[in-house]
Order: sequence, then structure tokens, then C-alpha cells
Amino acid sequence: MHEPSLAAIDLGTNSCRLLIADKNGNEVFKNAVPTRLGAGLSQNNCFTKDAINRGVECFCMFKMFMDEYNVNTYRAVATAACRVANNGDDFVKKVKQQANIDLEVIDGYEEARLNLLGAMANVKSDDVKYVVVYDLGGGSTEITLATKENNPKIIHTVSIPWGARNSAEKFEFNDYDENKAQKLAGEISKYSKQFVVDAELDKYIDNVCFVATSSVPLRLTHIAKGWTVYERQRADGVKTTKAELDKAIKEVYCMNEKQRLENPCIGQSRADIFNAACVIFAQIYNDLGAKEIVASLKSAVDGIIMELRDGSN
Repeated sequence: MHEPSLAAIDLGTNSCRLLIADKNGNEVFKNAVPTRLGAGLSQNNCFTKDAINRGVECFCMFKMFMDEYNVNTYRAVATAACRVANNGDDFVKKVKQQANIDLEVIDGYEEARLNLLGAMANVKSDDVKYVVVYDLGGGSTEITLATKENNPKIIHTVSIPWGARNSAEKFEFNDYDENKAQKLAGEISKYSKQFVVDAELDKYIDNVCFVATSSVPLRLTHIAKGWTVYERQRADGVKTTKAELDKAIKEVYCMNEKQRLENPCIGQSRADIFNAACVIFAQIYNDLGAKEIVASLKSAVDGIIMELRDGSN
């Protein structure tokens, strides 16, 4: 029997992540499943039956892992997709009924706060006092300016209601299309440029570390560095320049769907949404004026584990 342990679950629009840790916060098990919960959500603002089934099956599997590792304390959160879906409450109830997991639907601010806590582990530079974290999800994108401290203080944050999945569906954006790219970039820029103004980012820009969470920066880092086997852990904490990212994104735009499907750094679960993801990702780092970006595998689940650990000790 395993020692009592902690668990964190982060249900996004495109994937669901589980992290199990011992009472000191050390990782003992993790898993990620491409549930594609938000697939088809843009049609009538409801989860499809297939999406609900995929999501519930994922939680049932995660519950088996949690039981195996003797999890006695956990927090499971759901983000953008469950915030906007008309049948989001029904899905949460099904997860409770079938997997016996209490799923908490959190707002954009709490999502940003948890991602910030997790991503801080990858802010290793001693010569900066501030951090900008942005998390590009499937149904929303959060940008946060905070102090670089063990307990970071949020100076300003925004939740953009566009992510890789819902923008790809809404703009019918699969293969690269310049007109669709410009329209999507314009939508994103409304929020990112306003963030720069409201956060008074110009005051901090020379003293900021930019960190990007989610799989998009991890995958683009692989492409930028020429790594041909996708290993998420390898890109965790790796710094990439704007020029390297621009080149990698240009490579993606030149791929057709078959090439994206066969590319180990993109693959089946991302091929249909990766162009939209790249448009969003590039627009934000351009608007923010970022010259270097640290890719972070550590995100909301890591932030949850930190708080569970501190609460249990």
C-alpha cells in the first residue's frame, strides 16, 4: 500500500492532466489525456455526447490511479469549456456520479493564479523582479503579470475567451489561411494590447521573465530546436528566442494536415488546431514585446499540489 498522497486534476478544453505527489509535494505519478472535451462546443454551446463520454471515462481512469496511490487529499478543477458550456453542470454531476470526483469549475482569475504558482518553478533568472505567465488553453488564454516571489503577487491578469480549440472551430481554421489568421490575430490583439496598457507593462518590461505554459510552447520549442522526438519534460524550462519561435511557427504554417499529423511534435490530437494555436501564441508574444520565452510544463496542477502540500503540513 502506498503512503497517503496528494492529487491535482486540471480539466481543460482539449486535455485533462493528473498529477499525484507524496505529502512533501514530490511527483510520484502523472498522466495527460487528450479528452477533446470542447470538440463541437462552438456549434450550440453544449458538450457533445461523445465529448462527455470521453471526459467521464478519463475521470474514471484517473480515479483508479488515485485509489492505487492512496490519494487522500485532492483538488480537481475545470476551466474554460465548463465555464461556457450550457450543459457544463450536467457534466460535473456525471463526473461525481460515475467517478466519485468533485470537480470545481474555476474562473479565469483562479486559473491564472494556479498557472502562475506552477510556472514560477521555471523562473530561474535572479536578475528579474517580475514575471509574465501566459497559458494558451483550448478554450481560453490567460496572461498574468506578477512579482517574482515564493508567494507571487498578481499585478494584473486577463482571461482571453479564445484558445486553440474554440478559435480553430469558430474561424474554421485548419490548414493555414492568411485571411483567417489575420482575423484571429485581430481578436487576440484586442485583449493582449489592452493588457499591456492596463498592466502598465512598459514600466516592467526590462525586468520581466516571460513564461508560457501549456503544450504549445513545449511543442514549438521542440520544432525550434530541431528535436525530432517529442518529450515534454525535455522542453520544460527551456528558453527560446522570438526569432527561433518565429521560424518554427513559419515551418508549421507551411505544413498540410497530413504533415502535421505525422509530425511527432504536433500529432493527431493537435493537428487540426495547431495553426490557430500558433497564431494566438505569436500574436501575444509580439504584443507583449517578449524577446525570449521560457516554455513550462509546470502549470496549474503543480500549483494545486503546492497548496495541498502546504495545507497538509
